Amino acid sequence: MLHLVNKSPYDGSNLDTAASIMKDGDALLLIEDGVYGAVKKGKAAALLAGHTVSVLGPDLAARGITEDKLVDGVTIVDYAGFVDMVEANNTVQSWL
Repeated sequence: MLHLVNKSPYDGSNLDTAASIMKDGDALLLIEDGVYGAVKKGKAAALLAGHTVSVLGPDLAARGITEDKLVDGVTIVDYAGFVDMVEANNTVQSWL
């Protein structure tokens, strides 16, 4: 399952909820303000441990977040990578 989160962890609990129900083999993609969840030492950084996490690169750039500011192991994808992730998963759960 692919979990999509677009809300900042500072503006709700969508990321907390998604991370708490993720199972082995699930993936998490942070988009829009959700990319704030992947910032090192941020409120949600610890939630990402042990999960497959990606962030949408254009959304990072729009918010001035550079790759060196991300939690280790987080992958940056472009729009084509976003589409690939959707195609690779049978189910997509949007936490919007």
